[in-house]
Amino acid sequence: MKKHIVGVFMLVVLSSCTSTKHAHLAQQIERTSCNQQTPYSYSKKDLPIPFDQLVIDTVLLHHYSYQSLNAANAIGLLDELHSFMEKRNSYHAGMTLESRVALLTLVNKINQKINIASLEISAFASELDCEEERADQIASFLKSNEDNREQGLIIGSTIVGAVGAIAAELVANNSANGSLASVIAIGTSVTEAILGVLMLTNHQKIDFYHQRNILKDIWEAPELSSYYSPSIWYYLNYKNPQDKENSLLKKLVHRWMNLGQIVDQDTKNKEAIYALYFGEGGRYTAEQLKNRAAMLDQVEASITLMKQDLKVLSIEFEKYSE
Repeated sequence: MKKHIVGVFMLVVLSSCTSTKHAHLAQQIERTSCNQQTPYSYSKKDLPIPFDQLVIDTVLLHHYSYQSLNAANAIGLLDELHSFMEKRNSYHAGMTLESRVALLTLVNKINQKINIASLEISAFASELDCEEERADQIASFLKSNEDNREQGLIIGSTIVGAVGAIAAELVANNSANGSLASVIAIGTSVTEAILGVLMLTNHQKIDFYHQRNILKDIWEAPELSSYYSPSIWYYLNYKNPQDKENSLLKKLVHRWMNLGQIVDQDTKNKEAIYALYFGEGGRYTAEQLKNRAAMLDQVEASITLMKQDLKVLSIEFEKYSE
């Protein structure tokens, strides 16, 4: 009696664990808590003017690098930097308390603006990282199921082959007619072939959705974005006319195409692939989810390059704010 009670208890525990696992999986598939902010809504005038179209004071060009000034332009800091250089010269000329206070006030304002921009990039990068992890976890779940099924098929194929060989040998040795042995051998071969095909086509799919699709704007490249802030969107789209390289956004798309992450224009099912990756989601394989996670990681890497430029800007500014 006790054994039966223990058995029932273990069955209930295992069922509970399985139900909990599938409930957690369903939550990961249906919704995400990666985004904690409302969509951006801004007009073209809110975007920074391209750096190459600005007339930059020679004082700034002499003291700051191109990448620093472009980063400053992205976060709307050029006017403050110009004003700082003027107030700094004024302070060194007169050394008054008023000019010192005005200079320190501006220093704090500039540092605060750099810090806020850096936090904005980090916040968005954390969303990308969260979405990447979400896709990667579901991919790992699917791959684990595929591996378990494949292992079962391999074991089954081995057993079928062994049993079929033994049965055919026994029938051949104990029967004057070898036709039955041939039938068993053929049946074994057919069964092994079927199991082999099942192993080759062992690719599960799962419904995976992303109504807020961060990859969409990278692919479609609209003039304005509801996912990316004006400063980040400007930074991704800006291309220096004197530089042969494309913008970061175009580099991302070209990399996806050249490395086969996204199918080219000649592929028959290209529209379905585009809709899957850049729409609201659909039925993904484990490989496709892994690919999506990699694409999100590449976008995150491109965006965090902006933090490197802000760091250079901060270091260069610190030299003159001491």
